[in-house]
Amino acid sequence: MTTAATAPTTSRPAPMPRNGVDVPALFATLDAVKGQRELAKFRFRATNRWVTGTHSRTTIDGFYGAGQEMAHAQTFTYDGDHPAVLVGKDHAPTPVEYLLHALATCLTAGLGNIAAARGIDLKEVESTVEGHIDLLGLLGIDGNVRNGYQGIRVSFRIKGDAPEEELKKLLFRSKDRSAVYDVLTNGVPVDIEVEAERA
Repeated sequence: MTTAATAPTTSRPAPMPRNGVDVPALFATLDAVKGQRELAKFRFRATNRWVTGTHSRTTIDGFYGAGQEMAHAQTFTYDGDHPAVLVGKDHAPTPVEYLLHALATCLTAGLGNIAAARGIDLKEVESTVEGHIDLLGLLGIDGNVRNGYQGIRVSFRIKGDAPEEELKKLLFRSKDRSAVYDVLTNGVPVDIEVEAERA
């Protein structure tokens, strides 16, 4: 009597939380969105009010996502201002500095998620983002100079339990999926409406 040899079955370990990322929830979200693509439609909102001079305050609370209105666990408030050299009172970072913050945090969040999904433990992630701007455009002195950044440079330092090339791939994969990087490098239509009344 002969018996056919069967190949041993290898089971892939179940995903587990890693780097502070709930990997099972991440995969469940991906599966849910693949099954119901309308769940991927999100609308984020921010409300801003002028304080004085160049100082204003933004509140972020509710958003629409996963087919319903949702709210953050708390209301977030951010001030924006200009430094004294730019006629402000330096109560907060400038709007263009918030843009650098948005890019850094978006790339870092993506890197953390991707590393966790790939089973890589991160030990340390640090980045520096620098934007170069020429105020000749912003101040209306030279119409040939753009108002915004002329270039942005991002430098990352990553430590983790994977080969150097694998760690670098995490960042470039994050760049490929980053919403903020996409907005900055591809642009997005911005519609502005205004209501005005004499006080």
